[in-house]
Amino acid sequence: MCGLNLGLIVIMIGLVVETEIGESMRFELDSGKTKCIAEDIKANAMTVGKYSIVNPSEGQPFPDSHKLVVRVSSPKGNNYHLGDQVDSGTFAFTAAESGDYTTCFWANKHKPPVKMTIEFDWRSGVAAKDWSKVAKKGQVETMEIELKKLYDTVSAIHEEMFYLRERYETTMAKQRNKFKNGYS
Repeated sequence: MCGLNLGLIVIMIGLVVETEIGESMRFELDSGKTKCIAEDIKANAMTVGKYSIVNPSEGQPFPDSHKLVVRVSSPKGNNYHLGDQVDSGTFAFTAAESGDYTTCFWANKHKPPVKMTIEFDWRSGVAAKDWSKVAKKGQVETMEIELKKLYDTVSAIHEEMFYLRERYETTMAKQRNKFKNGYS
């Protein structure tokens, strides 16, 4: 009985952690404007993204005015994705360094001005893996998939703890040096 309760608690924690790692949104962008979104990603974390303009005339081709330039770049300015004059796209990469990765959307200038609605889904870490495509063979394998998801979640938490501990140690070393040199 105690093991079952512990298992449920672990699953609940895993689900909470997993939902916080992904970022899905819908936003509007006026023609001639830019919108950038940043995500703090750890080194060696897998990242996937998907974006598309919502078609204002369902069932019809996109108007020429509904095109974007989309760029994903690292904290050091390295480009990981460039979509030029597109209405949708995807990207996937493994982060080479830790820090804020940025996705910028540029809309061409039009007269009269146009407002576009963009759907954007950006996931990293455990949330970047598409587990639904893995589960196909029945209930026993479903449980195995859930365990793999939990293992990946625990691994991600473990890595995050080491990352935070390293940042803490760096900050404390800077503080010690500051006080050691006579600054307060």
